[in-house]
Amino acid sequence: MNVLRTSKIGEMGEEMACDFLRSRGHQILDRNWRAGHLELDIVSEAADGLHFVEVKARTAPATTSVSDQVSPLKQKRISAAALQYLNKNKLAGREVFFDIVSVLFDGGHTVVRYFPQAWIPMYV
Repeated sequence: MNVLRTSKIGEMGEEMACDFLRSRGHQILDRNWRAGHLELDIVSEAADGLHFVEVKARTAPATTSVSDQVSPLKQKRISAAALQYLNKNKLAGREVFFDIVSVLFDGGHTVVRYFPQAWIPMYV
């Protein structure tokens, strides 16, 4: 798969993830937020708190599970980015959640799956 196509799949997946989250009462606060080499795909707010959402967009057939795609190292990087986001925006003390939205494109059919509280970081 070439980089341009992969980038387009990622953009479409993030847009679908945002639509999905909005349909469940989330307000999208930020997308593709960066702090140096760290990145957060989506930051949203819902009635229960702030959600840091990693988006995994893929085309079928998917050969790895979503949990395998968000390795412990990736979780650590997202958690570090979230800590910087909280500090920069003076949101320390807020309830936070780390979620995954998986978007699978299978021809004309798209499957969106939500994994709330996919992991609990050690230091946020």
